[in-house]
Amino acid sequence: MIKAVDLRKGKTVVHEGEIYTVHESQHVAKGNKRSYMQTKLKHLKSGTMKEFRFTVDARLEVPFVESKEYEYLYQDGSGYVLMDTTSYDQITVAGDLFGDALRFLKENEKVTGTLCEDQLISMELPIVVELTVKDAPPVVKGATATNQSKEAIMETGAKVRVPPFIEPGERIRVDTRTGDYMDRAK
Repeated sequence: MIKAVDLRKGKTVVHEGEIYTVHESQHVAKGNKRSYMQTKLKHLKSGTMKEFRFTVDARLEVPFVESKEYEYLYQDGSGYVLMDTTSYDQITVAGDLFGDALRFLKENEKVTGTLCEDQLISMELPIVVELTVKDAPPVVKGATATNQSKEAIMETGAKVRVPPFIEPGERIRVDTRTGDYMDRAK
């Protein structure tokens, strides 16, 4: 059991006998009225989104979920093809399982899938990925003194703010949670 105040994005809960994943969760406190949790939950089987309001002390059941490692192979017309790293079975999943991290997904990247009742409910990339800079504005002499960043386009098409000394062809490390430049890859 989990309190409603502890609901976070990606968490899986049972509500009214149905399994949902938390898509959004916000604590609302209005003046001297009782505070509550305003949530958007995605139904596990149908994929429909529903809004629910819970008191902060409401208790929700947490179903058994397991994690499994996959390797991203390629994208086809119907979705993203992943391979189970233990059984080598291939599956195709929708891009919305990756969320915002999808822009950092490249071929042969190891990802972690969360399964509930043998159904994939979410995919996570590693916290840090190494990407090659495909395009970046040229270095401006003296720009390092002002410590300004510039926008670079990665091999996956993602746009990342990088320091001025980064040039096309360099490999950098990016935080997939925030999309921030971390450092040069070694």
